[in-house]
Amino acid sequence: MEFAVEHRKERDDLTVVKISGEIDVFTSPRLREMLLDIIENGGQHLVVDLGDVTFLDSTGLGVLVGIYHRLRARSGSMAFMGVNDRVRRVFHVTQLTKIFVLHRTLEDAIAAHETAEAAQQSGGASGPNSRPT
Repeated sequence: MEFAVEHRKERDDLTVVKISGEIDVFTSPRLREMLLDIIENGGQHLVVDLGDVTFLDSTGLGVLVGIYHRLRARSGSMAFMGVNDRVRRVFHVTQLTKIFVLHRTLEDAIAAHETAEAAQQSGGASGPNSRPT
């Protein structure tokens, strides 16, 4: 499967980014550029669909962590959906599940985003990356 990144606005404040193929030392620079472009064009809250990602290495993880920090600095958020078992293991082994939320479906990710948004508006302690229940 060839590396590809597509994105669409799911709502005014939520952008879904679908990544396909391998995220590695060769494709990570392109991924970083594409994600930065999405942010620069108004993407503040991202849900990244990793369902078609066949491989993820440390370089790719570094890009995702860097984008996460950039979004957080702008009061944004980033969550993931559709993560297959192989990629999920990478998140668990690296303990990135402590900062990244892995949702099963887009609906789950949207519901968590809406809950976090409502809590934030009411002054609650939940942040934009609050864990699903």
